[in-house]
Amino acid sequence: MLVTIVSAIAVGSIPVYDVLRILLGKIPGLENLFSFTYPLSWETIIFRIKLPRVLLGALVGASLAVSGTCLQGLFRNPMADPFVIGISSGAALGAVIALALEKVYTINATYVGPFFAFAGALGAVLLVYGISRVGRYVPVETLVLAGVAVAAFLSAVTSVVVYEYSGDVIKVFFWMTGSVGAAKWIDVMIVLPVFLIGTILLFFFSRDLNGVVLGEETAQSLGIDVETTKKIILAISSLITASAVVTSGTIGFVGLITPHIMRLFVGPDHRILIPSSAIAGGIFLIWCDAISRTIINVPVAMVTALFGGPFFIYLLIRRKRSM
Repeated sequence: MLVTIVSAIAVGSIPVYDVLRILLGKIPGLENLFSFTYPLSWETIIFRIKLPRVLLGALVGASLAVSGTCLQGLFRNPMADPFVIGISSGAALGAVIALALEKVYTINATYVGPFFAFAGALGAVLLVYGISRVGRYVPVETLVLAGVAVAAFLSAVTSVVVYEYSGDVIKVFFWMTGSVGAAKWIDVMIVLPVFLIGTILLFFFSRDLNGVVLGEETAQSLGIDVETTKKIILAISSLITASAVVTSGTIGFVGLITPHIMRLFVGPDHRILIPSSAIAGGIFLIWCDAISRTIINVPVAMVTALFGGPFFIYLLIRRKRSM
């Protein structure tokens, strides 16, 4: 992760070695050891533009990966993902409503937006869960169909809100496409505490999540309060996703791809899988953002979709073969 952060900052303009010396030179006690002469513009580029963008990409990627990991385990479904099952769309709707209210009631959407995004994300996941649940199980087919339907409906409502109440086309495009290009330090400070607290809480429930993956009856026989565990994990996952969406828009497939890849390396134990997926998700989104700003010049969500779309099709084909 550290190598990725330094390398991503250096992509396009400043040599990696110089970036590393500038960053280390800002650490108290190391100023003289790493001091050297460099253009003043480099410091502006690194600390005002690139560093917040890279850190936000790491936090958003890690947040979506952790949320996807926990949702896949909770639903016992390999296709659960904040984007696929509509959580990101619900969070985006909440954020856009906050933006519209800012126009009408002069509230500050920067501070109110996260609360609206959380409410939208939680409402979306509860709606999808209620529609797709068959008895005690959540089949793959109904989860995907319910997620697609709810996401489409929420996107339509978002479009109506945007058309009626918001005239800021740039911000609207930002919410609909997903990008970390406009990252500021305030965005990093919004996501960071939510991600840290939420991930730590989810980690404490990793043993219970391992039990739920084995089946609800097995989990109950192990003394796990399944319904309470479900509610807590859904709430925390929605909160983490909402903080990511409110600062970067809807970025898809990070929470779908990362857990699958990390299971190949570390196995299904959520005590290891959750922190591993967080690191891998951050690295994945940082490099997708580097590709988006240097090679193809599109929002980062389009790059993740280029990877995630074929991967999603692969999962469907594998599911079809197993059936």
